[in-house]
Amino acid sequence: MTFSLRGLAAACLLVASGLQPAAAQQAYPSRSIRAVLPYSAGSGPDAVLRHVGEKLSQSAGMQVVIENKPGANGWLAIESVKRAAADGYTLLEVDNTHMALQPHLYKQLPFDPAKDFEPVAPLYWTHFFIVVPANSPWNSVADLVAAAKASPGKMTYGTWGIGSVAHVGSAMLETATGARMTHVPFKELPQLYTAVANGEVGWAFGSAATAGPLYKAKKVKLLALAAPKRLAEYGDIPTVSEAGGPANFELKTWVALFGPRGMPKAAVDKINAGVNQALAEPDVLARMANFGFESWRGTPADITKAAAADSTRFAKIVAESGITLD
Repeated sequence: MTFSLRGLAAACLLVASGLQPAAAQQAYPSRSIRAVLPYSAGSGPDAVLRHVGEKLSQSAGMQVVIENKPGANGWLAIESVKRAAADGYTLLEVDNTHMALQPHLYKQLPFDPAKDFEPVAPLYWTHFFIVVPANSPWNSVADLVAAAKASPGKMTYGTWGIGSVAHVGSAMLETATGARMTHVPFKELPQLYTAVANGEVGWAFGSAATAGPLYKAKKVKLLALAAPKRLAEYGDIPTVSEAGGPANFELKTWVALFGPRGMPKAAVDKINAGVNQALAEPDVLARMANFGFESWRGTPADITKAAAADSTRFAKIVAESGITLD
């Protein structure tokens, strides 16, 4: 009996030792990670993710392959990741438009943000400026609101589409000030800000990445930033409340990484740690600052909290303004 137990123990040791190399080969990640995004190559979100991906490769041994799938409201990219295996090797980069706003604009979506996706890592957020033509007579938000109230419905504002964050944010400004204005949607961002510069529309919300170049070229003015505090790179631009607008008025978009629901916690934790480390590095921060992006280091729970807060806020303004895409 003793001999047989010893023999069994020895056999188990041999089997275990034979399995160790195979187990080591399966340590996460054992192959490249595919990151799908609904943004074009060269866009701000794309540039940030590529830089973060390089850092993950250097510090955590994660090879990130970027796959751009723009179009169809972001649904091409979203559906691709929704159908992927929840094994930690497919990620989705999206913003709060997809995860917090779209559920209130469509009666039916091809995805459920909470049921289909796992929050993995925050990336950044960006706040929006109120942008007007360079020769505009308005020098503050108070000026703009006063002009809108003097001629109800005649002042126009442009956005990059019905149901966009800019559209909802503009409706928020109307509600907060009691001004009534007319929405003019554009299909392309360059068209929108060219229209602002030419005076074809009265104003628009724009980020440092989208409106910043025209501002630096002195073709538009930035009246205010819809944020709790000023942006360091644009320190001379006041907040909306500082410029005579509604108190605590804020409009921003955030971008984060998600995976298919059921993604292994170990994979989520490793990616999250690697991304947070990358987002703290000076060259990454400098690259983001060029776009007017602010690094958002945090946990998956922080994404869930931000999405819930935005969803509540967007639901209210969408219901009040009657914005719909169905």
